[in-house]
Amino acid sequence: MGIQGTILVVDDEIRSQEALRRVLNQDFEVLCAGNTSDAEKLLEGEIVHAVICDQRMPQESGVSFLKRVRELWPDPVRMIISGYSDSEDIIAGLNEAGIYQYITKPWQPDRLIEIVREAVQLYRLQKETETAGVDVKATPEHIKKVVSVKRGAAKKLYDFDRIVHSAASPMRNVIELGRRAADYDISVLITGESGTGKELLARAIHYGSGRANKAFVVENCGALPDELLESELFGCKKGAFTGAYQDRIGLFEVADGGTIFLDEIGETSPAFQVKLLRVLQESEIRPLGAQRVRKVDVRVVAATNRDLEAEVEAGRFRRDLYYRLAAFPVHMPSLRERPMDIPLIAEGVLSAVKISFNRPHLRFAPPALEEFSKYHWPGNVRELQNEIQRMAVLADADELRCPPFGGRRSGRRAAPAMANGKLNGSGSLKDRVEDLEKTIIVHCLEKYDGNISRVASELGLSRVGLRNKLSRYDLKKNGKGHAFS
Repeated sequence: MGIQGTILVVDDEIRSQEALRRVLNQDFEVLCAGNTSDAEKLLEGEIVHAVICDQRMPQESGVSFLKRVRELWPDPVRMIISGYSDSEDIIAGLNEAGIYQYITKPWQPDRLIEIVREAVQLYRLQKETETAGVDVKATPEHIKKVVSVKRGAAKKLYDFDRIVHSAASPMRNVIELGRRAADYDISVLITGESGTGKELLARAIHYGSGRANKAFVVENCGALPDELLESELFGCKKGAFTGAYQDRIGLFEVADGGTIFLDEIGETSPAFQVKLLRVLQESEIRPLGAQRVRKVDVRVVAATNRDLEAEVEAGRFRRDLYYRLAAFPVHMPSLRERPMDIPLIAEGVLSAVKISFNRPHLRFAPPALEEFSKYHWPGNVRELQNEIQRMAVLADADELRCPPFGGRRSGRRAAPAMANGKLNGSGSLKDRVEDLEKTIIVHCLEKYDGNISRVASELGLSRVGLRNKLSRYDLKKNGKGHAFS
């Protein structure tokens, strides 16, 4: 099974430390401290899952120390061990220090291992359900039941059969590939335009696999700078960098035994790619500011809207990392490549809109679905969802007659005119291409009233990438959200 977590033992008696270490060492990494000062130094330098503290020590009581741990390091599960069964100590520990277990001496080895294993499980479940830092009052069984119910619901929601497609759709082949990939513990790289449903396929692969009963976690790699991305994925110690105000368990550790979905992997920097490659090669992470590495068992499903093979040839993406991620590549077709699916998807979206908007009688007029099929949907399924929601908001009656596409209604619009006439004028190729790129960005900003997320989605860029281009071309937004340079 391997090392399950890191346990800090605090006891002034060396023999007690060694006895606990011998029993726990096979299943856990055990750190020992003979006093509370040394224990605090270890908590400052390591990510600890659980603390076992003796109640009666020369410097201060275990309850007093764990009360301080609760304030400064709220994540570790706190336990008291004592040869005295003083009811006042027990009550104080439960109420003041948020003690999970009061272990009495002499303890039984098998029972101790069981208690510590449950404490580490509780730590991980709290992180997965985002309840870290809340007083430990719920039992592991209760939290495990809650998580199990949530996973069962997710498994039904994200089943392959729930991916909408028609009999003639190219999605049939995609789903078949996904089912095959789910059966084997292999890294999957999902490519395709933004809004095509790459995360939906990733979730189906996870919940169709042997890891379905473990966590599925998501990180958008294009949304954060390297240091914050490392902190999110690998974890960090308090004070490891500016803004690290508390210990953070990384998503790789949260996903231990399960799956991590790395979206927009093509947006990562070469420096970060090196660190990610090491994690994938060694199956271990090292939180920022921590002294020790920890093993993880995680399946990686990555996604990108970029052509990673071209990025590799251009030297912007590491070849060795690409082959690690792309052991089993799957390409998601755009919505315009699957027009036969548009009416089915639209009806499915409308069903959800009826519930969320509390308008149970909404329906499409036949011409509306025809218009949907004519349009090229640069934002793919995500844009289709937005348009249907917009139609529902603007509709005074229950019948949705015509999507409010404006000039888009007849399909792909003509390309915008070139600024300064450079398309047919003079200037170097580089200047003309940059001018065209700038014009297209301005056009999209106007089209979406300056909404960065929608512009980035249509152009196949990350928000960070789009903002870099806005800065490069000195594009700003006025009070109405329209762009000008």
